[in-house]
Amino acid sequence: MSDTRLSVLKTYKLYVGGKFPRSESGRVYEVTDAKGNWLANAPLSSRKDARDAVVAARKAFGGWSGATAYNRGQVLYRVAEMLEGRRDQFVREVADAEGLGKSKAAALVDATIDRWVWYAGWTDKIAQVVGGGNPVAGPFFNLSSPEPTGVVAVLAPQESSFLGLVSVLAPVIATGNTAVVVASEKAPLPALSLAEVLATSDVPGGVVNVLSGRTAEIATPLAAHQDVNAIDLAGADEALAKELEIAAADNLKRVLRPQPVDYAQTPGIDRMTAFLETKTVWHPTGSLGASGSSY
Repeated sequence: MSDTRLSVLKTYKLYVGGKFPRSESGRVYEVTDAKGNWLANAPLSSRKDARDAVVAARKAFGGWSGATAYNRGQVLYRVAEMLEGRRDQFVREVADAEGLGKSKAAALVDATIDRWVWYAGWTDKIAQVVGGGNPVAGPFFNLSSPEPTGVVAVLAPQESSFLGLVSVLAPVIATGNTAVVVASEKAPLPALSLAEVLATSDVPGGVVNVLSGRTAEIATPLAAHQDVNAIDLAGADEALAKELEIAAADNLKRVLRPQPVDYAQTPGIDRMTAFLETKTVWHPTGSLGASGSSY
């Protein structure tokens, strides 16, 4: 028997509705490292894949948005736990994807895991920051509370394949939205591997859907889709962003325009509030007893 063993090459797939399909088109494209060396074949998603992902995200929205904020925090923390267990794998993938040394890649992966924990802690606190009671002139309670926008298309940053990806994805699902993520076109492998973590981390199927391929080809139907409520253009260049913003106006999508971001810095709450709606409720206070005092 020969001592030579051939390694088992990984087949990367999409993540849609909690399952791992190949692209319906059957297409793939070559992913290379920073030096041009072949790493893997990634699925080349089609318009049909994008539509399937939106259907899955809409189906999952009711259950995810209806879960308690505390429960969503537990789920996001579980993602961080699972990433910690697969840390070495992601260090290798990020190093290859971004042309980094092992120590720099390890620092990015650690920061990414910490970013999940940071957003897990915000799930049951954001309502206190952006909601509350409003003083009104009259015998009424007037309360404002945040609610998720719905299905959000997220174009992941092109250069920051893992930390940037999580920095734009985590705030979307932390606040109860569901997401269709378009991975970095040139470095999609960390995103496709993250999908495997999400599938085993108590995140319900359909809450996050991950597509790889040509950003413009996938993003165009998502921007025009009538059942997508918002879009984050982080991974679009200036020309594509303008085109997508025009398409998004057709059903008045919320649009988060691309902007320079240092993903290594601790984020604020802007990306969470960008995909929240405010619901305001009026209720008469009533009276207590003969004195007529209100409550």
